[in-house]
Amino acid sequence: MSAPRFDQVLPAAARARLSEINASGTWASALSTEEFAAIKSVGFEPVGQVLGAAVYNIGFGSSKECPTYCERRVYKLPVYTMVSSTGVWAAYGPLVSTLYEARRRAIARMSAECAALGGHGIIGVSLEVGPFPSAGVQRGSSPYANRAVEFKAIGTAVRAPGAVRLKRPFTSDVSGQEFAKLIMAGLVPVSLVLGISIGVRHDDWLKRGQSRWTVGNVEVKGYTELVNRTRADARNELMLDVSRVHAEGVVVKRMDLRTSKERCEAVTGGHDHRAEVTIVGTAITQFTGDRRAAQGPSLAVLSLDPERRAAQRSQARQDHRQTIQVLEPERQDNEQDAFNASEE
Repeated sequence: MSAPRFDQVLPAAARARLSEINASGTWASALSTEEFAAIKSVGFEPVGQVLGAAVYNIGFGSSKECPTYCERRVYKLPVYTMVSSTGVWAAYGPLVSTLYEARRRAIARMSAECAALGGHGIIGVSLEVGPFPSAGVQRGSSPYANRAVEFKAIGTAVRAPGAVRLKRPFTSDVSGQEFAKLIMAGLVPVSLVLGISIGVRHDDWLKRGQSRWTVGNVEVKGYTELVNRTRADARNELMLDVSRVHAEGVVVKRMDLRTSKERCEAVTGGHDHRAEVTIVGTAITQFTGDRRAAQGPSLAVLSLDPERRAAQRSQARQDHRQTIQVLEPERQDNEQDAFNASEE
């Protein structure tokens, strides 16, 4: 996607701000001093802080029917845990699709700002999700039900002066130091990748029996199955995202798990337990050999702090004096023995 195409998706206020930054010749970033020095060491420089956001109204999370009873009725199987990747309406499949779309749209708008500034990519991306205040909102049992939610992506655009402009800027959540280590190892970030899954499990008699306080310290196998299946599904979705961007691997930065309990709409007095797993990482690929192999051995570094150097010299002199004090009596004894031998 070319830079003009990126500019078309930016709001007018964002285009005006970026034009002002380009005209001023200055830049801003969220990099620390160490991060700035790290990216400079591998030939990159910051060009500006970039932002992308998208606000979605989430009208519903799933259908009114429990996925357990839906699957048991259709397939005649004793299913108790369902995950969103199955595509079942009641298992939050549509909600997960919306969560992907909202995050990717925020990332695309952030990338558009990077391209408008002439950057080659973005490092240190922070993906944030939070409620957006709106009038007349009614909260439902789901954390997303009937809510306006803001999805936001913030990072620092960087570029390599003199390098060819990329067709699409890379995005990553690695820090400046981590980015420099990747470049030195011959690796390059490709894109932020996501793995999102929502699992839901209907209460069964075994789970109810294992979660009573009178049972004591026992594993609640229903809860274990819920979180394990949801995590496995999210990891599988993450690797599919890595394949989509044609990368070789992924460096995972975050894996978040949220659980909740909801009233089952299909069974009077029943409950469903819900787990949501979100994995965020940076897809990477190899572009050259390891640059560290060509480097020479490490060199001793002289401290630039004058007070520290003075303290080091003072300590060295004191150690030398102590050594002389220990060796002087022995030297005198040796000289006396040599004199006595010559006299004899």
